[in-house]
Amino acid sequence: MNLYIFSLLVIGLVLLTVTLGSGWIKRLPVSYALIYLGVGVFLGPYGIDFLTERPSSEFIERLTELVVIVSVFGCGLKMNRPMTLAAWQLPARLIGLMMPISIVAIAAVAHFLLQFDWGAAVLLGAILAPTDPVLASEIQLNHSNDQDNFRFGVTSEGGLNDSLAFPFVYFGIHAINQPQWDSWLRQWLLVDLIWAILAGVVMGYLVAKAILWLDRRVQRSRPSEDLMQDIIALSVILLTYSLTELVNGYGFLAVFVAGLTMQKSCTQHRQSNQLHFVEQIEKLLEVIAILLLGSLLRFSELRWHLTDALAVAGLVLLIIRPLGAQISLLGSSLAVPTRWLTGWFGIRGLGSLYYLTYAMGKGLDGNLADRMVWIVYTTIVASIFLHGITASPLMNWYQTRIKSL
Repeated sequence: MNLYIFSLLVIGLVLLTVTLGSGWIKRLPVSYALIYLGVGVFLGPYGIDFLTERPSSEFIERLTELVVIVSVFGCGLKMNRPMTLAAWQLPARLIGLMMPISIVAIAAVAHFLLQFDWGAAVLLGAILAPTDPVLASEIQLNHSNDQDNFRFGVTSEGGLNDSLAFPFVYFGIHAINQPQWDSWLRQWLLVDLIWAILAGVVMGYLVAKAILWLDRRVQRSRPSEDLMQDIIALSVILLTYSLTELVNGYGFLAVFVAGLTMQKSCTQHRQSNQLHFVEQIEKLLEVIAILLLGSLLRFSELRWHLTDALAVAGLVLLIIRPLGAQISLLGSSLAVPTRWLTGWFGIRGLGSLYYLTYAMGKGLDGNLADRMVWIVYTTIVASIFLHGITASPLMNWYQTRIKSL
């Protein structure tokens, strides 16, 4: 059977199954991502051995890039807090403290335990530090009116840290390619850190505002169809991302800011429609990406790096993230049990896969690339499994007991 036709058949069957069975799945200690991963493994060499040809790293990079930009825009649309420092205390702590702690801790593990050079160690830290906005839908804000602080914290963290890990990815790539730091450090500070972040914030705001202004002008003269209005969100995502990348800004950050700008500028009805549209696209792309991820499993290759991969995955998910969250959230408004819950839900996923394949496109290769591939892959799979079976029971526990504290 033609691979393309069979792929459509599989995706259609998976979508039908999870849609019709969503009422039962919601009651089980499994996530949709865990189901997709299992189906992907079934399609690979340890199942029916249909998907034998591995896609190129460039294809995986572009696919995960698209999934992430759609997801971070959705996170921005859910940001319903006023733009004050007090209201954004939790994201500030999780981005300003939690993410650097994660990068430094993972880099230290990679350097001292795995004997990575510091450049490669920092790169691995930057790849694995971000939490994933795509796979965390069960713990994120449910809608634009959800005022839950825990959900707000993890949603904003997922939307922002996939953007703000980028400077450290560049740092690691520069350090690997040019071990003499003094030859590139100044440019990294000025361009990759300061300029790219500022450009991302400014472009995200300006592009979204410009499209909204143009939309209002057109609507006054000849209103468009309601269905086409929802597609405005997709045009904002694509235009914001592409225009920001053209000026060397961080497109992920710009898309998040664009979503936040639209949340502040649109009516509640329109926000709801656009968020629903974006989430539908995100879920479809998630199915494709996780099926592909599952089909990539190769025990014959993983076994050479299994000890390193399990050590890093265990330390990241069970020690670095939980303890880092406790340190970062010390003195915050969250109760102690909720801080531990925030620490546990440091879900790793498609953002890390994107950064890995991006680095490979910038020169990461050889044995170092192989080691990183299986470390990152193992961490993502372990996260999908552990968080997939604990998300429903822990969130039920949070809703019934912890939230009332």
